[in-house]
Amino acid sequence: MDSNITKAVIKAATAAKADKNAEDYYKDGVLVCGKCHTNKEKKIQLAGEYVTVRCICKCESEERERIQKQKDYEEEMRRIERLKVASLMDAKLKSATLKTFTQKEDNQKLYTIVKNYVDNFETFYKSNRGLLFWGTVGTGKSYAAACIANELLNRKTPVVMTSFVKVLQVIQDNTENETEFVNRLCAARLLIIDDLGTERNTDYALEKVYNVIDSRYRTGKPLILTTNLNLQDMQMTQDIRYQRIYDRIFEMCHPVMVNGTSWRINQAKERFNETKRLLES
Repeated sequence: MDSNITKAVIKAATAAKADKNAEDYYKDGVLVCGKCHTNKEKKIQLAGEYVTVRCICKCESEERERIQKQKDYEEEMRRIERLKVASLMDAKLKSATLKTFTQKEDNQKLYTIVKNYVDNFETFYKSNRGLLFWGTVGTGKSYAAACIANELLNRKTPVVMTSFVKVLQVIQDNTENETEFVNRLCAARLLIIDDLGTERNTDYALEKVYNVIDSRYRTGKPLILTTNLNLQDMQMTQDIRYQRIYDRIFEMCHPVMVNGTSWRINQAKERFNETKRLLES
């Protein structure tokens, strides 16, 4: 190596001195941290000479690691929030999680199914297995599906939860290119569609519903649906337009009956009783 280059390298290495705090001290000619008592400097051999260079003591290394973990955590929280914003979930369902799931005698099985689906999602994802929550109005189907969505979003799994009513509105309003919009739905690791059957039953609407479900099927990714439709009626329909939709659904989704007392009726009773108490007491 050229002598001038060697001198420049040594000078640069020597110039990188550690910051000395009041409690720091020297031992064997190198600076030692007064807090953790590990070296802030060390001697290395460079071009036949020993030079003193800066190094990181234990407490500085731990502080850097703490700061990096905090940055990683904050970025993770931003990423989760971006995933939630990207989903088309109703605002009232965005806070639904297993912790907020009100467990009662008639929904213990549903809670177990939701928890097990979340905990074993990778297995279900690889085998393209989804769920079909079906049953009467107000029994918690949408809430159960939203719990799955938010639990997975909190684990940084991309999920989109929407409804066919919203999907059809986007397509009809031409707010997005239809192909790109459907591709975006299918890009999520899990697609959840709420309230199957509430969309209009025109040929146009049913064709769009089939296209979304079929596109999801072809990507080999799981789908979760909720519906107030009766399972037997879905299985026995003679209408070819519905048959091909339901056949695809049953290929992809395991049916789960959600029954029990209507949450909406119970909540209405509770609000009525609370209002009556406040007014009459």
